Amino acid sequence: MTSYQVEDIRNVVFVGHGAVGKTTLADLILFKAGISSRVGSVDDGTSLLDTDDDEKHHKHTISSSVSHFEHAGKHINLIDTPGYPDFVGGALGSLRAAETAAVVISATSGIEVNARKMFRHARNAEIGRFVIINKCDADNIDFPELISSIQETFGSECIPMNVPVGLGTDFSGVVNTLTVPDDVPENVVMDPKEVNQSLMDAIVEADEELMERYLEGEEISQDELSGGLHKAISSGTLIPIFCVSAKTQVGIEALMDGIANYALSPADLPRKVMDKEGQEIDLVADPEGPLVAQVYKVKIDPFIGKISFLKIFSGTLSKDSAVHRTGASKSIKIHQLFEMQGKEHETVDKAIAGSIVAIPKVDDLQVGDMVTVDAETHKLPPILFPTPMIGLAIEPKTQSDQQKISSALHKIVEEDPTFVIRRNDQTKEMVMQGISELHLQLSRERLLNRDKVDIITHQPKVPYREAVNASAEGHYRHKKQSGGSGQFAEVHLRIAPIPRDIDPEEYFTKKRFESMRKYHYDPDLNFAFIDRVTGGSVPNNFIPAVEKGVRQRMAQGVIAGNQVQDVSCELFFGKDHPVDSNETAFKMAASLCFRNVFKDAKPVLLEPIVHLEITVPGDKLGDVTSDLSSRRGQMEGMDGAPGGFQVVKAHAPLAEVMTYARALSSMTGGQGSFSMELSHYEIVPPNEQAKIIAAAEHPEEEDEG
Repeated sequence: MTSYQVEDIRNVVFVGHGAVGKTTLADLILFKAGISSRVGSVDDGTSLLDTDDDEKHHKHTISSSVSHFEHAGKHINLIDTPGYPDFVGGALGSLRAAETAAVVISATSGIEVNARKMFRHARNAEIGRFVIINKCDADNIDFPELISSIQETFGSECIPMNVPVGLGTDFSGVVNTLTVPDDVPENVVMDPKEVNQSLMDAIVEADEELMERYLEGEEISQDELSGGLHKAISSGTLIPIFCVSAKTQVGIEALMDGIANYALSPADLPRKVMDKEGQEIDLVADPEGPLVAQVYKVKIDPFIGKISFLKIFSGTLSKDSAVHRTGASKSIKIHQLFEMQGKEHETVDKAIAGSIVAIPKVDDLQVGDMVTVDAETHKLPPILFPTPMIGLAIEPKTQSDQQKISSALHKIVEEDPTFVIRRNDQTKEMVMQGISELHLQLSRERLLNRDKVDIITHQPKVPYREAVNASAEGHYRHKKQSGGSGQFAEVHLRIAPIPRDIDPEEYFTKKRFESMRKYHYDPDLNFAFIDRVTGGSVPNNFIPAVEKGVRQRMAQGVIAGNQVQDVSCELFFGKDHPVDSNETAFKMAASLCFRNVFKDAKPVLLEPIVHLEITVPGDKLGDVTSDLSSRRGQMEGMDGAPGGFQVVKAHAPLAEVMTYARALSSMTGGQGSFSMELSHYEIVPPNEQAKIIAAAEHPEEEDEG
């Protein structure tokens, strides 16, 4: 791996919408480069890149895959990524490993939703961008209109590096627009000389010296043009467009030449990092520099085990070396280094800055972790992944599944940063969360196929809360005699609502709570237990048991089995027995007293309200806002977004948007997206509250007093 220099490396990631031919295109390039003896096929399961059983079964990419080849003296790492938005995690992680993102679109379908999203992510990542128009052999293509659409959506800096000779069944070649040949075929679909003018303007725009000479009519050499082109791509003044057909193989060699000659090298793109003093600096891809690498993908291989994929930004990583990872004090020993070719690998001794390698059998590494020589070196920004919004409650189908489910789920969590497992203490459910229903369905299939774990799924319960709207007080005597020593405790409690966002030190004072001795405040639940006992009516050693009994009842709920919050509970009197009183008796008395008094304090049910940001095409805005109103949602504002999109800001009850992804996709033809996060809790409307309480399970509970 050291037979080439940093300047010779090209790391290119193929991104775009599903079914535009990214994997087919990558397989064809690998065949042309001599990596495979035949062209791999997604449809017949022979692709070098879609190698997992679930990818072969569904016939589309589910996780990213990296391969490499040599072309025109360059070492090219090509990363193929999923096209469906459901599996966006693999694409976003791969952007961190590349210096150039090639957005692949279909000549017939144009710019689809995920192409738009991935272009935006690539721009935000500040890496070079290409556009590849595939399927130029298809019928009914309006090429000038397609270019106009690309420039309108992605920017006027998108300029063809070549233009097709014929389209559809007549697509027979491409004409270079940088060095226009003297003999241009008659059926070329755009004038390459006109395109050349736009191309030259974009190149010199990134270089003042070149622009000055160009405007003065001085001839620019081919080497200067090539250097200026790299600068234009890295600065964003030029986004080259290449035209191909993976089906007929037309334009593939020109694309491979374009990647080798024009894609950015790691040396062209210094990365922004934080140094030891917290200052942002440029990290240059120098093999002699400090080791800085980052894990962008993790894969659990059935034969090898865990494989961590790294991009090396600086320094050199050697096998048998000791390194540090993010936040760990002890070092990690790297016993092996792999260079991956799809699912195959070859062992290498070392890898220089700019390289992409894999480390097998190191359990500590996670996606996003940095690998450095010491724990105090430079810090890269985190890899940002969308928050998974779609949830399903899960439970193992059999006792055998129960024993294996934790480790099986952990594998998926490690591989997929957009798959999360949460245990809801209130609803007592295990919930898996993902990007979409399809994402969760394929995760379920992976559990079954890889680890033989079968699960039952259902809609998660909404984590309602309970509170009170008034003050009330009462007492409860717990008395039990069953031979020998018995149980006795009596407690007197007062319950009252607590406003949100209080300052505890200002709120809990003796002026407000007469005879207060001390209080315990829980900010998460906005709950306070207040000790107002006088005259020793409740011995001090039993007061913690009273608080424990109250907290246990709060966790159980009173009216619908939900966690209680926003209340204060004052213990102000009680009685004990010198023989029969104990902690258990006071816990029981406190629990049942709290239950009874809570019912007298005008109890209410609270529901979680989420904040929504919904990105939709402008022509679907009315449908989306109308639908939000039907879900008890309230608009908060609206912003414009590129490409004719609108960003709607609103809030709505979580119960009304549990299946919102499906509805939004239906309303917007798959072009809408949204994010949501918990905002606050509000009182459930009375008619809804009655339904929820009626549907709640109320276990029989016998008073023992």
